Amino acid sequence: MEKKKLTYNQAVEEIQDIIARIEAESLDMDELSKVTARALELIKFCKIKLRSTEEDIEKMLEDLTS
Repeated sequence: MEKKKLTYNQAVEEIQDIIARIEAESLDMDELSKVTARALELIKFCKIKLRSTEEDIEKMLEDLTS
């Protein structure tokens, strides 16, 4: 079975869900460690996606001006 590719919006939604769960203090220590690690993965994914999009836009703008 093929994994569905994660989108930027899905990652942000999952981060927001994790934050809400942490703020609600509904997690035990083991869960807190696990969701914090997942949040860090998602944040890294978002940073990479943002950088890639920025580079793509810069290239398009360079092509437009040349």
